Amino acid sequence: MSTIEVEHASRWYGNVVAVNDVTMDVGPGVTGLLGPNGAGKSTLLHMMSGFLEPSIGAVRVDRRPTWHDHDLYRTIGLVPERDAVYGYLTGWQLTLASARLHGLPDPEEAARRALATVELTDAQDRRIDTYSKGMRQRAKVAAALVHEPEVLLLDEPFNGMDPRQRLHMMDLVRTMGAEGRTVLFSSHILEEVERVAEHIQVIIAGRLAASGDFREIRRLMTDRPHVFTIRSSDDRRLATALIADRSTTGIEVGEDGLRVHAADFGRFTWLVPQVSRDLAVRVREVRPADESLESVFSYLVTP
Repeated sequence: MSTIEVEHASRWYGNVVAVNDVTMDVGPGVTGLLGPNGAGKSTLLHMMSGFLEPSIGAVRVDRRPTWHDHDLYRTIGLVPERDAVYGYLTGWQLTLASARLHGLPDPEEAARRALATVELTDAQDRRIDTYSKGMRQRAKVAAALVHEPEVLLLDEPFNGMDPRQRLHMMDLVRTMGAEGRTVLFSSHILEEVERVAEHIQVIIAGRLAASGDFREIRRLMTDRPHVFTIRSSDDRRLATALIADRSTTGIEVGEDGLRVHAADFGRFTWLVPQVSRDLAVRVREVRPADESLESVFSYLVTP
């Protein structure tokens, strides 16, 4: 099982700092890389894959620096965001060329297997410049998977795919993570990351803003208001008692229960059982309503 280590790594282009003093570890499983456009996600992926040298700091895979280690590249697969593929090649030719460059003992069989994995066998003899964007993405994934890498780096891999192709690729990514491979993928579609990734790394303005399970990250944001949905045997009575406490800033009463805005997470979680006991109100459900990845990302990128 392979591990990616980034240690105080920075990368700049002249006066522009793309990645600024980032330290992170990415282990086996699926990790989502999030950040606004221009945050430095692609630069970070290119340093991990060995295409870019860190200006300072270190980027390692299996404790070996990725820059100029050609043997190490046999364990890494990269799917770049940009279409940098010769259009006159067929899907078969692209994947076969990748297999031969990796020195595989049976490149033809490896290419067939990779194309079947991404469901591109039927179109493998067509020129890539006749492919749709989603098909070009799948061709790039096939070329990156042909040598069965332990580390797979995907930069916006689901771009241009139709819903069926996207679901298939999500399943493929989840399967590779379950097999013990280290998969890191960037995406600007939060729903994709929430459905596929076990952990997240959030890059904002070139810096690492958050790392880990996004639900745990949300719970640690004690300086941000929290929103809860509460269902009880007497919602209105419970709401009257809760709104009187300084830990709550607002309560909405609806048919499905209460929607409570809590300014003090710690006090509020202590308050609910105390109030319900004193009032003899049975609480049936207390559920966080803002622990989605979208909420976490919004809180992180909003000053």
